[in-house]
Amino acid sequence: MLRFLAILLLTAVAGAAPASADTPPVVVELFTSQGCSSCPPADALLGKLAQRPDVVALAFHVDYWDYIGWKDPYASPAFTQRQHRYADALGLHMVYTPQMVVDGHVDVAGSHALEVEAAIADARARQKLTLALGHDASGAYDVKISGATAGGPSGPATVWLVLFDRQRQTPVKRGENAGATLTDYNIVREFRQIGTWTGTALDLPLGVDPAAMQGGGCAVIVQSDPMGAVLGATMLPMADGL
Repeated sequence: MLRFLAILLLTAVAGAAPASADTPPVVVELFTSQGCSSCPPADALLGKLAQRPDVVALAFHVDYWDYIGWKDPYASPAFTQRQHRYADALGLHMVYTPQMVVDGHVDVAGSHALEVEAAIADARARQKLTLALGHDASGAYDVKISGATAGGPSGPATVWLVLFDRQRQTPVKRGENAGATLTDYNIVREFRQIGTWTGTALDLPLGVDPAAMQGGGCAVIVQSDPMGAVLGATMLPMADGL
């Protein structure tokens, strides 16, 4: 019976109509490591999510697996700290990999595709802010964030800028994945606050040089303080132009 229900749910997910280009996307953050043997399936799932217009898929590589013998070249203690802050906010007793956090308000084992899809569907139903990437009057890149509406998200919220590599392959020589060549997607390389949204419409400069982001991308996330739900997001591969 359980197997039948799983097949039925998978069929429903596969046959679901794609979101329109105007639908605010859902943010999926994968906490992963090249030193973790159970992470490659989750990395592959994130790669599939990265192809969807209704998802901002981001891989945060953590550094606590480095002691095994392989130092993940994309790992950062700042990303490990972000995962720990999620654990506190979500009432979790520990951090783990692979973990996906969907829109900042629910965590799912990163390789459990059906649970991830269900969390995305739930998050998509929430009212979101509208974000638009473009140019300001001087030609510099900026993001425009809509103001609060009745029944919609309210501030204060942090505005995050994310820069990422879209795809990289790494031959792993040591650790749990020794001998494998791993493919990672939407690898976060820089994550920093660029402003605060308080409920009024906001226009912020990105301070991003597209020439330095060939093969990469840029995302902007508005997240309720502190470490709360994602109120809105947008993403653009820089190679495609703004």
